[in-house]
Amino acid sequence: MTSNNQRAELQAQIWKIANDVRGAVDGWDFKHFVLGSLFYRFISENFTSYIEGGDESVKYAELSDDVITPEIKDDAIKTKGYFIYPSQLFVNVVNNADDNDDLNTDLAAIFSAIESSANGYPSEQDIKGLFADFDTTSNRLGNTVENKNSRLADVLKGVKGLKLEGEFKDSSIDFFGDAYEFLIHKYAANAGKSGGEYFTPTNVSQLIAQLAMHKQEKVNKIYDPAAGSGSLLLQAKKHYDSHIIEEGFYGQEINHTTYNLARMNMFLHNINYDKFHIVLGNTLMNPQLGDEKPFDAIVSNPPYSIKWKGSDDPTLINDDRFAPAGVLAPKSKADFAFVLHALSYLSSKGRAALVCFPGIFYRGGAEQKIRKYLVDNNYVETIIALAPNLFYGTSIAVTILVLSKHKKDSKTQFIDATGEDFFKKVTNNNEMTDAHIGKVMQMFDTKEEVAHVTTTVDNTKIAENDYNLSVSSYVEPKDTREKIDIEELNKEVAITVKKIDRLRANIDKIVKEITS
Repeated sequence: MTSNNQRAELQAQIWKIANDVRGAVDGWDFKHFVLGSLFYRFISENFTSYIEGGDESVKYAELSDDVITPEIKDDAIKTKGYFIYPSQLFVNVVNNADDNDDLNTDLAAIFSAIESSANGYPSEQDIKGLFADFDTTSNRLGNTVENKNSRLADVLKGVKGLKLEGEFKDSSIDFFGDAYEFLIHKYAANAGKSGGEYFTPTNVSQLIAQLAMHKQEKVNKIYDPAAGSGSLLLQAKKHYDSHIIEEGFYGQEINHTTYNLARMNMFLHNINYDKFHIVLGNTLMNPQLGDEKPFDAIVSNPPYSIKWKGSDDPTLINDDRFAPAGVLAPKSKADFAFVLHALSYLSSKGRAALVCFPGIFYRGGAEQKIRKYLVDNNYVETIIALAPNLFYGTSIAVTILVLSKHKKDSKTQFIDATGEDFFKKVTNNNEMTDAHIGKVMQMFDTKEEVAHVTTTVDNTKIAENDYNLSVSSYVEPKDTREKIDIEELNKEVAITVKKIDRLRANIDKIVKEITS
């Protein structure tokens, strides 16, 4: 079976399980139990593989907890970031799930033990609270302990049934990571507006990652100031050799549930705790990764036009991130606050690729002043208009802003990727394929001129246009109106008139004959 077939079979399996076991529970509410169970299985098998070290004579799951020495535990936590005793492994819990009257409380205790095993170690903050949303006592699982245990057992057995064992060790495909991202993708697609808050569609993520990493032989680290589930950061790992990103993956996320998803996502894609640093908090008001900057690659899909304190907090205008522009983003629209934050964290050799709401590129007021700052300082490399309906929960045609601090000219590129050559229709959404992404990257790389698609404009022209950065202001749309040859049309009209004259003459003749 080919890798793609294996992946398709796995995805069909896991979505069937997710729907079969949830019963009457809403899928959006039930996602934590399926995602959490998949994560629990992954770290159990990953930890077992580490302990056994390829020695087939060692069967960690069959060992007694008593044989674990403090030295073994200490060494494992320093390497893996956490510890799981044999009795706590997924395989042992699921095998006894149907007969365990205390399944829900046992699971809660196991999750707490795994998290607390990292206390006092460098991995503590990366492990703490990982299972917080896997609430085994939740009434969403049922109103009685018996109902909760039955539902939990069904979920665990369903996840156990996924064909991941052989592929986990032998395949180049990241099956656990694929399964996890597929589930997040499906839940987001079915969740309406809320789904887009924490998951950027894979195809758009690929484009953003490639833009930020383009022609960088290596980057110190990659950062997402609105990390969501980590999907954007992980695209950089999927498309580039791991050694290119030297110090790892960094992000900040304001939503606690999504923050947990992002950290789980890192582990599930085999990124060890010492290679990622995802933090919880408000990026604009309480940035926590300032000591880690600058970053050679920044990717982000920040929330569109949300409210923030802005001018209500007089200290913000003196913030190193916002002060250079001399003005704050409007209180009702924080879009440019995220842009300026990203620019502040960008290294002199790096790039930032950010998904933006189109309105920020042409509105007046403070936003126009910020655009002036960006253009006059030559930070804007490329602006790309994408097709509508690419994102979950919104039909708007978003725009990608590419920032750079190492441009060699004072020009800005505009790409109109809204046409049918840049997406395909998939049910209710549009989707960019690898070929579509390749077209955009080709134009981004060469800065070639393509009529009605892309052009590069001198920044003086942008200044003359009141710093309007809307793609449609510079890329002339293709005239799809039918072209008419006036001379040929006049000839046809003349012929038609002659025919009408002859017809009238014949009619007059007939009428005269009838009436005479």
